[in-house]
Amino acid sequence: MSVRLKDFYADWCGPCKQQDAILEEIVAEWGDDLELEKVDVDEKQDVANEYQVRSLPTLVVENEEGVVDRFVGVTQREDIEAALSEASA
Repeated sequence: MSVRLKDFYADWCGPCKQQDAILEEIVAEWGDDLELEKVDVDEKQDVANEYQVRSLPTLVVENEEGVVDRFVGVTQREDIEAALSEASA
């Protein structure tokens, strides 16, 4: 079962850079069980609108059934991993 994590960010967003460090740890641990998709909202406004992203960073956790969870603002590793585990169950 594939779990996707969409990371909506912008290069000028300071909190997004904080989130990146946490995401790198998660990706290293989850490996092939996680598909991380980074979405630059300045380049892909249509995707950001589709997901109704209004603040950065926004993380969206998805599986085959759709959106499982979403987080707005810098989110701690434990919270993200809990949502990923739920999405992969």
